[in-house]
Amino acid sequence: MSDKMEAILKKRPEPGAVVETVDVPRIGPHDVLIKVRITSICGTDLHIYSWDPWSQNRIRPPQILGHEFCGDVVEIGGAVESVKVGDFVSAETHIVCHVCFQCRTGQAHVCQNCKIIGVDRDGSFAEYVSVPELAVWKNSPDLRPDLASIQEPLGNAVQATLVEDVAGKTVAVLGCGPTGLFAVGIAKACGATAVFAADVNDYRLDLARKMGATEVYNPRTGRQSLADWIIEANEGYGVDVVLEMSGSPDATRSAFRAVRNGGRVTLFGIPSKPVELDVAEGIIFKGVTIYGVTGRKLFDTWYRTRWFLESGVLDVSPVITHRMTFGQIDEAMGLMAAGQCGKIVLTP
Repeated sequence: MSDKMEAILKKRPEPGAVVETVDVPRIGPHDVLIKVRITSICGTDLHIYSWDPWSQNRIRPPQILGHEFCGDVVEIGGAVESVKVGDFVSAETHIVCHVCFQCRTGQAHVCQNCKIIGVDRDGSFAEYVSVPELAVWKNSPDLRPDLASIQEPLGNAVQATLVEDVAGKTVAVLGCGPTGLFAVGIAKACGATAVFAADVNDYRLDLARKMGATEVYNPRTGRQSLADWIIEANEGYGVDVVLEMSGSPDATRSAFRAVRNGGRVTLFGIPSKPVELDVAEGIIFKGVTIYGVTGRKLFDTWYRTRWFLESGVLDVSPVITHRMTFGQIDEAMGLMAAGQCGKIVLTP
């Protein structure tokens, strides 16, 4: 194996990224070296590529981007016991400390000392990536590599959608980026009686239809407010569950208007600034249950995600709209910025 590899690098503190030849990562005794088959692009990668304020405060170039991937183990550290060379694997993005209060009480997904692949350490937009043994997830050898590469964001949608049961309930999904699109499919697969999907991008609303949305709506071009449309589409009643997947302040406020009294709102989308809400009328007097969801439960959500993929009850293929190479990273990021894609997967 060569000691050099190609990688997509945020080389300088400025917009863009470059493909360069860099050193293959060296592994420690508890680490695993993985040869990447496929890696997929996340909205976080777009933030870093664009060099927005969040990225400027978090990323320290030079940094290899990427955290969603699958690949084959080619080397293991001397203390590694649960993984062997040749295993087909993916990885949990969040590298947790295992010793803080959260880690020790079943809440490792909100570890106080979490480090993120592709954010706090070099990532998977490379021919090889190093991952701690405890973050490695073994895939079925029969799992399609493109599906194996998107288990991390699919797990986000599993956790956001199923933090409570949705069987027999009406669901609204606000924001049809890839995670929102996954949520549409999960809600339908788990017995939701209706799934209403909304986005300001007609391209993604078409994908929502393919994922099983009962009805879709673009509040930017529609004749009524988003909340009014949801209530009207639901025969004059608020819906049981609203999944806010966009981070839009308007959509967040609409979520609390559109949910029924005693219903549930899950907040997953990340607003770019604080959001003003009518807490009394929209939450307290309605008796609304609110969940703030980040990441996946380690590793409960991974097992549930595996079941969705291996059982065949959920087909996420429509969400994977583009297959590109590392050399097309600028084109891929342009598609994402324009909202003219679902999930883009990259091959080294």
